[in-house]
Amino acid sequence: MSNQNPQKYITTPLSAEEARKLKAGDSCLISGVIYTARDAAHKRLIEAIESAGDNATGIHLRNRNSDNDKQSKCLPFDIKDAVIYYVGPTPEKPGEVIGSAGPTTSYRMDAFSPTLIALGQTGMIGKGRRSPEVIEAMKKYGAVYFGAIGGAGALLSDCIKSSEVIAYDDLGAEAIRKLEVVDFPVTVVIDSEGNDLYEIGRREYIKSHPTD
Repeated sequence: MSNQNPQKYITTPLSAEEARKLKAGDSCLISGVIYTARDAAHKRLIEAIESAGDNATGIHLRNRNSDNDKQSKCLPFDIKDAVIYYVGPTPEKPGEVIGSAGPTTSYRMDAFSPTLIALGQTGMIGKGRRSPEVIEAMKKYGAVYFGAIGGAGALLSDCIKSSEVIAYDDLGAEAIRKLEVVDFPVTVVIDSEGNDLYEIGRREYIKSHPTD
C-alpha cells in the first residue's frame, strides 16, 4: 500500500518556493542550519530592524540578489530563507553539544514574526497556535510553521550536531544560536495557504463525532 503522506526531507536554507510546496500535516525531517530565538531575542531583532530605518528592507533585498548571499547589515544572521526554532535550551553537560532543546510556546513571538517573514524568513518551529497576523504574513510571503514535539527536548537535542552562540550572549539560554541539525523531526502545523492543522483536526473530530 502506498503512503499518501510520505515523510519529506528538507535542507535549509528553505526557499519560499519550497516552503509553498509543504502542506499542513506533512511530516518532515530538517537538515542544515537553523537558528534559535525566543521572545527576548526577537524583540532585539525587531529593534535592530527599526534602528536601520527605511534602509532595512533595502539592505535585505541587496542580500537576496547577492551572489555570495552576505548577511544583512542590520541583523546578526541572514534572515532570508531562514528557519528559526523557538527554544531556550538547558545548559549542556560535559561532552554534549547542547542541553535539552524542546520548543517553547509560539504565541510569544507573534508580535515580531510578521516583520521577519516580510524580510524573508520562511520557517518557524515551535508549539501552539499562531495569530491571524502571522498567518496572513505566511500566506503573503510564503512561509511555513512547523510543530516540534513538546516534552521531548532530550530526544530533539540528539538531532543537533553543533551549537554556536552568534548574538545576544547576555540573554543566556535565550541567546541566538546557530544550530546544525540532521533529520530534525517536525510536522507542518500551518502551511503557506493558511491551512491550520489545529483547525483541520477540530473539524475532523466534529465530523466523526456528530451530536444527536
